Amino acid sequence: MAVVERKPGMINNDNELVDIYIPRKCTATNKLIGAKDHASVQIQIGYVDENGVYTGENSIVNLSGKVRSNSQADDALNRHCIETIKIMKDI
Repeated sequence: MAVVERKPGMINNDNELVDIYIPRKCTATNKLIGAKDHASVQIQIGYVDENGVYTGENSIVNLSGKVRSNSQADDALNRHCIETIKIMKDI
């Protein structure tokens, strides 16, 4: 009997993920963002080289509506950028 490895979510016959909704996690609180949270945002921050040309890499920041309504989104975005810059300098 063969052991079948299951991936999370719904998989079609071609072994592709076909879920309609994949939940996101808030970058600031690390909690799941619900499907009905219409105040949540997803921000993609693009990286540029020394000449200011986009390198094709980006970083994704998800912020829940609760973080945004408590005026903590700016602090969370700054914290994420500082952590990402530290990681990028180490590479």
